[in-house]
Amino acid sequence: MTLVKPALLAVVAAALHLSPAMAQELEFPAAAASDTRALDRAIPGLARQAMNAYPGIDSLRRTLGANAGTCDRGCGDVFRLQLASGDFAGALATLDAVRRLSSSSPRRSAQSARSAPSTPRERADPALIALEIFAAARLSSANAGVDFATAYSRAFRDVFARLDNREAVDASWYMETPAFVFERNLGSALESLEGASRISQPAALGLIRAYLAHQANVWAEPHLAALIQTDEQARYEFADHVAVETPDGATLTATVVRPRNLTEPGPAALNFTIYADDARHRQVAKTAAARGYVGVVATSRGKRLSTDEIRPYEHEASDTHAVIDWISRQGWSNGEVGMYGGSFDGFAAWAATKRLHPALKTIVPYAAAIPGQGLPMENNVFLSANYAWSFYVGNNRYLDEETYSQAERWRALTHDWYESGRPYRMIDSVDGTPNPHLQRWLDHPAYDSYWQSMVPYGEDYASIDIPVLSITGYYDDGQISALHYFREHYRYNPGAEHYLLIGPYDHFGAQARRKPLRLRGYEVDSVANFDTEEITFQWLDHVLRGGARPELIEDRINYQVMGTNTWQHASSLDAMRTEAYRLYLTSDSAGRDMRLSQARPSSPGFVRQVVNLADRTTSGNSYYPSEITSRDTTFTSGLTFISEPFAEAVQVNGAFSGNLQVTINKRDLDLNLVLYELLPDGTLFHLSYFLGRASHAADMTTRVLLTPGEVESIPFERTRMVSRQLQAGSRLVVVLDVNRDSFHQTNYGTGRDVSDESEADAGEPLEVRWHNGSDVVMRM
Repeated sequence: MTLVKPALLAVVAAALHLSPAMAQELEFPAAAASDTRALDRAIPGLARQAMNAYPGIDSLRRTLGANAGTCDRGCGDVFRLQLASGDFAGALATLDAVRRLSSSSPRRSAQSARSAPSTPRERADPALIALEIFAAARLSSANAGVDFATAYSRAFRDVFARLDNREAVDASWYMETPAFVFERNLGSALESLEGASRISQPAALGLIRAYLAHQANVWAEPHLAALIQTDEQARYEFADHVAVETPDGATLTATVVRPRNLTEPGPAALNFTIYADDARHRQVAKTAAARGYVGVVATSRGKRLSTDEIRPYEHEASDTHAVIDWISRQGWSNGEVGMYGGSFDGFAAWAATKRLHPALKTIVPYAAAIPGQGLPMENNVFLSANYAWSFYVGNNRYLDEETYSQAERWRALTHDWYESGRPYRMIDSVDGTPNPHLQRWLDHPAYDSYWQSMVPYGEDYASIDIPVLSITGYYDDGQISALHYFREHYRYNPGAEHYLLIGPYDHFGAQARRKPLRLRGYEVDSVANFDTEEITFQWLDHVLRGGARPELIEDRINYQVMGTNTWQHASSLDAMRTEAYRLYLTSDSAGRDMRLSQARPSSPGFVRQVVNLADRTTSGNSYYPSEITSRDTTFTSGLTFISEPFAEAVQVNGAFSGNLQVTINKRDLDLNLVLYELLPDGTLFHLSYFLGRASHAADMTTRVLLTPGEVESIPFERTRMVSRQLQAGSRLVVVLDVNRDSFHQTNYGTGRDVSDESEADAGEPLEVRWHNGSDVVMRM
């Protein structure tokens, strides 16, 4: 990391200090918001106006040229304004001064930069690299009279020659961003300005950033592919379709990318995936190679070169072992492998620990799935959320994008199936296309040996003695799986070296390099943003190359407390929770709701709920946090229980649990329970939820039916972890409901396999008595 002299920081800050002109509005032709030619004519003038807000620009140049240090985003803005105004030479001079400052501290040699463990030092901004090449090409073509293609090629080679592998791979990845992304960003910036004749300085800067990025892409796109390919061939050795044979005679396919400057055997970074995509695999493997590893991406059997049958989840435990064994026997391998990846790829990393190969030294799974626990069923309830996924990965040796993208078809399917009242096992007949993978899964409604064979189970965890870093999010659909791996690992191996990193992310955010600033209505704390890829390779460097542990990983549990803009750290899940906070569901009225009480009810009572399961015109399900924050506190179904307000702010940490006392007139039911914070201003904040089947509440492997008319206990603990600072005056809200809608199989309560039940099995309406004494337990 570049060190900055305090005195210089003050000078640069003064140079970049923005005058009152920043608060003034700038002239902007209204037609430019909707006319491309008018926009091209307007941008230079807008940039020159914006430059007036930087009265210290000459001072900034002198400071940058005479001192050593760094410059913040303001320098990038100055560069962009000069470029947009048409001053290509001035823009390049500013950028060159910034670069000389940033490199004033001793920089590692190209060799060391390409092979040493990665460090969290300042790196070249890919967007500025793209603009620098664009500016140099425009200047050269204007002054030297050469055509733009020649000028761009020369500028590209000059700039990339000074980049290390990491910077080059980041820059090429950015520059190959599809054109529609730049078009969309520019369109969004212009849309907000439509009809305006004057705009603010920040709006002008935002527009100019989007405009320049789009322009650089338009001018460069015809030339990029060949230039990037030439640069990559100089840096790496590529093997795109390597066949790997398994002991049982199947074929797997691997992409292998090695740094050309790797002169001795080294560790491999392995990603194992079912998402067959040659270009994507090359990019992933190249990213690992840019960090000094041999990058390997291997695909499931049946994908790419493999002609074997595609069976998602079923062979990964053995096939990952085969790939790791193959890697360990290659001349370029030092016998050490680290695995990483998200969602299915995170599952594959865990599958590799089912029978641990000696060469596998660590795994970094994020948003990792457990087949049979998160999808295609959660707590024994089958979901339709990823119904189309099996076609996407199973229809051919790559990915069936055309079928998977038929969003209206899949929406209509779930609706039509639910309305038809047919058994869930017949949902594919409603669609008209057989779904053999789903049918195979439906044959295993309990978490039986079929599912248990796919990932570590029970005592398998005791032998997992390698370091693990798990990454997930509070709103990750797969969090229930990620936390199960974590808990089971420590349950069977108390001395495990397993770390957890968790915060306010959904399934995709947990895997992303940049987290969204706003997630489903929630303004995410700024400190929550971290780069999953960066953390991954810092961890691999730590385990495989003796580097430091990532700074964010201070202890076994590392969690961002929503609402505080801080991270906290604990030695265990239990250590992050101070005391149990138990609330009882009561039959006492609290306005239109019922009371949540800290005191156990002194007298028996219950709240009655009647559900006509034969009625396909209504549904009951409000558990999924499609919006984390909402002003709507009206629930269309279910029972609502509300607590007294908190006298002071309190922190909720971890997963919630509890025990429901119920009496029903059938032999089973599916239910959901949702936990909210109701803020003093009336905002509803989604904290966590539980979805499950009563007959499997105590044991996912064995079904125990309820006895009609008897009081039964339904324990629940496989819920989602959350950490949030609740405001003083907030209340806790619990919404309890019978689960029945188009996105889940319908449990009619006969006791037969739920997949075979239909509307004809509904019989009399389901009557549920939710008894006083049912409780919900949180840790605060």
